[in-house]
Amino acid sequence: MDIIRRFMRFFFHLLYHPFAFTYDLVAWVVSFGKWKDWVYSVVPFIEGTRVLELGHGPGHLQRFLLDRGLSPVAIDESTQMGRIAARRLGTNQKLTRGLTQALPYASGSFDTVLSTFPTEYIFDQKTLAEVKRILRPGGKLIVLPATFPSNSFLKWLYKITGESPQTLDALLLERFSKPFEQAGFQTEVNTLDHHRNATLIVVTAVK
Repeated sequence: MDIIRRFMRFFFHLLYHPFAFTYDLVAWVVSFGKWKDWVYSVVPFIEGTRVLELGHGPGHLQRFLLDRGLSPVAIDESTQMGRIAARRLGTNQKLTRGLTQALPYASGSFDTVLSTFPTEYIFDQKTLAEVKRILRPGGKLIVLPATFPSNSFLKWLYKITGESPQTLDALLLERFSKPFEQAGFQTEVNTLDHHRNATLIVVTAVK
């Protein structure tokens, strides 16, 4: 498992840095052209107009939010992704390069914080402490951690684990909600059906 985890870290490092220009193509291929639809599925959960996106990537969600009259701000560790997103957003962009464990924003600045398909930084307790700090009272953190093929993939998981659908579903929900609950968030996990895929969206609020 450690070998797989190290490989995935290396793969995502390449995808977000030297090979960032291939990100849209890779995302389109692995999602069969549905990547943007999955990313945009977080939009109905947004509250307020002051929105921060963690890990903005190539900037598609930022563009989508700007076009709908919101006031999005975004941060990403990758210089390469910052350049790609800035070209997409033009003069309206409010992008910052930095780490989620040390967010350069004032306390209580945002109504909603978003993160779609983040790497493991989203489960870091330092990241979650910073998110709590910058959210206004009653603000929300919305995370889209994964999308699964709802039929074949889940049936395969049930088969190899020997678990019942109900038990495995509960384990998946616990995996994606526990880090947020440990950080003091009230957590709700939503499963949306998108083109025969199950999209998980974790919506949290400060307790």
